[in-house]
Amino acid sequence: MQPTLTKTTETTIGQVLSRFAAGDPSLFELIADDVDFRIDHFRDEADTSWQLANSREALMGVMVQLSQDVFPKGTEALGIDVFALGDGWHLTRFNQRFFYGERQRDVTSVTFIISHETDGMLDFFRETVTNIVNV
Repeated sequence: MQPTLTKTTETTIGQVLSRFAAGDPSLFELIADDVDFRIDHFRDEADTSWQLANSREALMGVMVQLSQDVFPKGTEALGIDVFALGDGWHLTRFNQRFFYGERQRDVTSVTFIISHETDGMLDFFRETVTNIVNV
């Protein structure tokens, strides 16, 4: 099966990322109780060991720390491209601009996310941050 570009609003991952960029806490309504969540960085020294969760409640804690350490001024979505892979799986390219708390400066970043959704609930999320570029 070929990946198919889909409308962001028609996928749970697209809705979650849109709400995240908007600072809308209702994104947690789209997260499964037993979500399997992790963020990794490609060729970066950042400690991401705390950026994982295996429940909605744990993810809320991760999001609080992300909002304090990484996104103290929120983020702006420059692009959310979601590709359907079949059977609830999606590959998403998330391009964003934000004030990076760790560097104390504006940056852009492109990440790739593999996700899975069941019955409108996000139950698997693996994000790989490919770069963080100073603006």
